[in-house]
Amino acid sequence: MPEIILLALVALFVGLRLYSVLGRRTGHEQQPILKPAETAAAPDAAAPVAELPAERPEASGLVYEEPAAPGIRAIISADPSFDVARFLEGAQAAYKMVLEAFWNGDREALRYLVGGSVLGAFEEAITERETAGHRLENRLVAIERTVIEDARLSGRTAEIDVRFDSDIAAVTRDGEGTLVAGTMTDAVPSRDVWTFRRAIGSADPNWLLVETDQAD
Repeated sequence: MPEIILLALVALFVGLRLYSVLGRRTGHEQQPILKPAETAAAPDAAAPVAELPAERPEASGLVYEEPAAPGIRAIISADPSFDVARFLEGAQAAYKMVLEAFWNGDREALRYLVGGSVLGAFEEAITERETAGHRLENRLVAIERTVIEDARLSGRTAEIDVRFDSDIAAVTRDGEGTLVAGTMTDAVPSRDVWTFRRAIGSADPNWLLVETDQAD
């Protein structure tokens, strides 16, 4: 199995896919430690680093909600190469890549990352923006929290709902560079739930973004 790390794709952004990084193991990771978000406990501050568990740092929010547990186990059962922590790291990178592609009006990049009606909505919004002569100068300031809210396996199709709590600085300018809306000095909180889908066992290893929604 090829070793492909999604964070490297950020540097090679245009024309590359999420490929098999979302949820793929390279063979060197430990088995995933499934840990519900509400039961996560901070490690003993006195414990040496070598004795800490293998899950990702609690501060990053890389955990899952309890309702997602059955779906995660079903996906792992169908695809033993699936890794929860690696998927979430990849999902964070995908979040940044999709937002930047949308903000830059990069339709080609979006077609590799997004599917279904979401792609159509993104392309329509880009067209409307171009027709108005507007351009975005948005910036993802920080991703405060990433958590799997739900997961399910229907036949051989896996879907995972990921919540992103982030801060975004948003600016819209017209063709002359005049500020139309927003500010780069004040970041706006964004609470989104994105659904990623993949056919288990498919020759195409990509996870695609197929649905977006605002979090409650």
